Amino acid sequence: MPATLPPGSPAPADGRLPAEALASVGERPFGIYVHVPFCAARCGYCDFNTYTAVELGAGASRATYVDQVLAELRLATEVLGTGGRSLPVADTVFVGGGTPTLLPTDDLARVVGEVADLFGLAPGAEVTTEANPDSVTPESLVGLRQAGFTRVSYGMQSAVPHVLATLDRTHDPQRVPQVVAWARAAGFEQVSLDLIHGTPGESALDWERSLTTALATGPDHLSAYALTVEPGTALARRVARGEVAAPDDDQAADAYELADRLLGRAGLHWYELSSWAARLDARCRHNLGYWRGDNWWGAGPGAHSHVGGVRWWNVKHPAAYAARAAEAVSPAQARERLDAETRRVERVLLETRLADGLPLGLLDDAGRSQLPGLVADGTVAVHGERVVLTLPGRLLADAVVRRLLG
Repeated sequence: MPATLPPGSPAPADGRLPAEALASVGERPFGIYVHVPFCAARCGYCDFNTYTAVELGAGASRATYVDQVLAELRLATEVLGTGGRSLPVADTVFVGGGTPTLLPTDDLARVVGEVADLFGLAPGAEVTTEANPDSVTPESLVGLRQAGFTRVSYGMQSAVPHVLATLDRTHDPQRVPQVVAWARAAGFEQVSLDLIHGTPGESALDWERSLTTALATGPDHLSAYALTVEPGTALARRVARGEVAAPDDDQAADAYELADRLLGRAGLHWYELSSWAARLDARCRHNLGYWRGDNWWGAGPGAHSHVGGVRWWNVKHPAAYAARAAEAVSPAQARERLDAETRRVERVLLETRLADGLPLGLLDDAGRSQLPGLVADGTVAVHGERVVLTLPGRLLADAVVRRLLG
């Protein structure tokens, strides 16, 4: 099952936030994340907070789920509008999962409509839904576009049938070009594809085939992730039994370099370690908000939120989430207040990942003392007042960050 949530400190039943956290509302971009925890089948590598119909159990239902999300969004207006404060306008909305498009299109439209009614959408707001290739139709995509979604992100993962089978993915790889074409016909401004490399049994030629197949569809954005064997997953159990090999670090580095080379030739350039975009406006602005420490409200079971240095997370199971909604209390399970040093460390951890680089001012003396060695190693470059990872540095990003943190 998915990993447990951190312990944190108790969260108040009404969800109220400290005044100093609310003071930041309106000063930084604001995003809304909606977690849809439903999947048709469980993929063997996945440890996300998702549930199939068999796993869901009593007390939770897809049919009533959006009503519970809307109740949380209304709670968000009460919390963020405490004392008559102006509510932040949503710059981005991201509906993720799970498989959001297992819900009826009308339900997803209700989510976007409620966000627009409660908070307003900024001009040019980015509104994303994730989808599986086998969970959309031409008609559903037209409906989503008409509802205000501007961006769709498909979980392609691979173009090779035996790789998809190892990952327990159920879609036909030949459907991917079709659903991209359907999204274009429906008028989506941006189409993104997700790929995974390092699946047991995947060859270098398999990975190249997945990349070239994805690029042939003309995506605006592509994410390429190295497979991670998460504890408690079916894949972890298969690795432990010796049925399949664990991912190899050297092969992962080779796969990353191939991706960066082929994507670059096709006009997609990295802006975050695992993300490439065809244009500046094709970068995922919602995810950039996470990496830059902006404010966001996460609705749904297990969803995380952050406002002004306070981070909290909701109860994990959909049944527990539904019970909180029925009781008209906050679904927040626990929270933590981030002090200045913790926020600095997190910025180093996250902003080092970005092609825009890490501001030098975020480094303490110990971190600055590491810069000459990192430059000499060829893992970072210093451009003006920013530290930027080189390609070798991207392959060793975790080690670079540890040195920058002294």
